Amino acid sequence: MKGIILAGGYGTRLYPITKVLSKQIIPLYDKPMVYYPLSVLMLAGIREVLIISTPRDLPLFKELLGNGDWLGMSFDYKVQETPRGIADAFIIGADFIGNENCALILGDNVFYGRGFTQTLKQIRSRTEKEGGGTIFGYYVKDPKAYGVVEFDEKERIVSIEEKPVVPKSHYAIPGFYFYDNAVIDIAKDIKPSARGEIEITAIHNAYLERNALIVERLDRGMVWLDTGTYDGLLEAANFVETVQKRQGMYVSCIEETAYTNGWITKESLLSLASEYKTDYGEYLRYVAENI
Repeated sequence: MKGIILAGGYGTRLYPITKVLSKQIIPLYDKPMVYYPLSVLMLAGIREVLIISTPRDLPLFKELLGNGDWLGMSFDYKVQETPRGIADAFIIGADFIGNENCALILGDNVFYGRGFTQTLKQIRSRTEKEGGGTIFGYYVKDPKAYGVVEFDEKERIVSIEEKPVVPKSHYAIPGFYFYDNAVIDIAKDIKPSARGEIEITAIHNAYLERNALIVERLDRGMVWLDTGTYDGLLEAANFVETVQKRQGMYVSCIEETAYTNGWITKESLLSLASEYKTDYGEYLRYVAENI
């Protein structure tokens, strides 16, 4: 399975912070924001990842992440010339995906919770064996700003709406999706919406019409954070700080995940740790010696 991180757009809701720098590059507490979605793909066991961004920002991602060898991974990069919608990622990444299935995650989404790794591996296995698509449902008080999924009395999916004025449920759809290879052709057949974008909701609905869409509900022990606003960015940073200082374990440490996945050796992790004269480097040394 291939992974895609969509880090496009110009983050205008965070101006002037993002006026000259990608939202997904700016720090979320102690690490670049893109580390958080990347770590999620890694937890699912995905080692080949495509990063899609703007012509302005793509060189920064290349400088930050390189070719992926240092994590035992492989990174590729492609440009999204103009913001054409989330589903455009499947068209841009068609050659990268090839004949495989894929997972797409937005570059500003943060997930954290007990048992999430097992959930991701189960979804990946199901997608590879049975095909179809899987999206997530997360209960929020006011879901008007998101895609919203509606269920019937037997917990079956009835409808999916994008930013409804009157939501039919409180279950918002986070920016993280698993799909089989058919998603490429589906995306290519979608006509742009009134705002000129290839909407991800149209992808969801296409799979729903095929009776091939599953919604995995995230329970109350799971945290999903959207960092697209000033408040969201601050809240996410405060959350990461609290977890790390109280538990002593880092959130979305990609070097640690690569090590625990068996993709890099203890010696490699210690070498990476030596590059940081910070608490981050000390943590990597701790992981190498104790985990």
